[in-house]
Amino acid sequence: MIIPYQKHISGTLLDRIDIHIEVPRVDYEKLRDDRLGELSSEVQTRVEAARELQRTRLAEQETITCNADMGPAEVRIYCELSDEASSLISSAMSQMQLSARAYHRVLKLSRTIADLAGETEIGPEHLAEALQYRSRLA
Repeated sequence: MIIPYQKHISGTLLDRIDIHIEVPRVDYEKLRDDRLGELSSEVQTRVEAARELQRTRLAEQETITCNADMGPAEVRIYCELSDEASSLISSAMSQMQLSARAYHRVLKLSRTIADLAGETEIGPEHLAEALQYRSRLA
């Protein structure tokens, strides 16, 4: 049902959207399950810690306070990749036909995912997660 609408959105607009998530219907059994998910207060604490990491990392930048504000020059400085992660993004660039804009957005999102995990370096798992959020139609 959504695909006809997505086809009307241009690839250049989709390229500017960092996270695409398909949310399937929830089965009744799962709604009735007694298990609880992560508490909002725990998520808030993790987000605040990640934002503090970003403010600290970007402190010498005058106009940038978070990963989303980084330009290509800052991405080169603060989003260094290991050899394994570099190989992964190289493959993804050709397989997913990512633009230069998408490349930088994936790296910034990977940096944020690593920050949320409390990691100082972007690992292949952070990059893989960021790549999963790219639109399949873009």
